[in-house]
Amino acid sequence: MKNLLSMDEVSTEEIMTILNRAAEFEAGAQPQLEKEYFVANLFFEPSTRTKTSFEVAERRVGATVIPFDTGFSSVLKGETLYDTVKTIQQSGIDAVVIRHKQDAYYEELLEGLDVAIVNAGDGAGQHPSQSLLDLYTIYKEFGRFEGVQVTIAGDISHSRVAKSDAIALEKLGADVHFVCPPEWQGEFNAQHEWDQQIETSDVIMLLRVQHERDAAYEGFTTESYHAKYGLTVEREKQMKDGAIIMHPAPINRGVEIDSSLVECERSRIFAQMKNGLYIRMAIMEQILKGRD
Repeated sequence: MKNLLSMDEVSTEEIMTILNRAAEFEAGAQPQLEKEYFVANLFFEPSTRTKTSFEVAERRVGATVIPFDTGFSSVLKGETLYDTVKTIQQSGIDAVVIRHKQDAYYEELLEGLDVAIVNAGDGAGQHPSQSLLDLYTIYKEFGRFEGVQVTIAGDISHSRVAKSDAIALEKLGADVHFVCPPEWQGEFNAQHEWDQQIETSDVIMLLRVQHERDAAYEGFTTESYHAKYGLTVEREKQMKDGAIIMHPAPINRGVEIDSSLVECERSRIFAQMKNGLYIRMAIMEQILKGRD
C-alpha cells in the first residue's frame, strides 16, 4: 500500500489484511520493519484521538516521529501545503500523516513528491483510519460484515466518518442505513425519524454535531436535537439484544447520546479508541513497508 487516502481506493482484501494485522498486534505481535523510517504528523485541524493514536502507533512499529507544529510552520507565512510537504521530504521523511480542512487536499500532493501520504481527515471528505478502526470494532463484535445492520445517525452531510464507513461497510456486505434531520441528509438517502431502525440495528453509530462547520438548521437546539435524533435512554431500551453503540468522538454528551449511555454495557465508544491504536499500527507498517 503506497498511500491511504480514501476508502474508495482500498480493496476488501486490503481492508481485511489491515484488520487481521491489527488483531495480531492486539495479541502481542511484533512489527516487521527492517530499517529506520521517519514520519511527520501535520494536523491543520484540532485532534486529540487521531493525532495521539498515530504518534503512539508510529513509535510502536519502530518509526522515528519528527515533531511538526503547524502553528509555528511556514504555512502561516503563506507557504502552500505542497511546498511544506516537499520541504520536509528533503529532510528524509518517508511518510506524512495529514489532517486538513480542505476536501481532497491530497490531490495536489500526488505528483512531484516522493513521500507516502496517510489521510487523517480531509474537510468533510473522508477519514479512512477512523473507518478502519470502526470496521475492526464491528468485526471483533460480530465476526463478519455480511448482513450486519448498521444505522449511522446524525450530521451525515458534514461527516467524513459517515462517508468513509458507508463506502467500506457496503463493500463488505453490511446493510447501512441513515437517520438525520432533512437538512443534514446531503448525498445520502436518509430517514428522518428513528422508526424501526432502533429495533433492527446491530450497530447504532452516532455522529457528532459539527458546530465548527456551521452544522445547524433553523430551529436547532441541542435539547430538540437530542429528543428527536439522539440516543436517549428510552431508545436504548428498544435496541435488540447484542446490539452495540458506537461514536467516533469527541462526544457532545446529552446531544448525540445521553451521558449515562456513553460507558454503558452496549457502548464500544472507548473500545473504538483503543482499537484505533492497533489499526494505525497496521496502517503505518503497511505504508512504510510499501516504501521498500
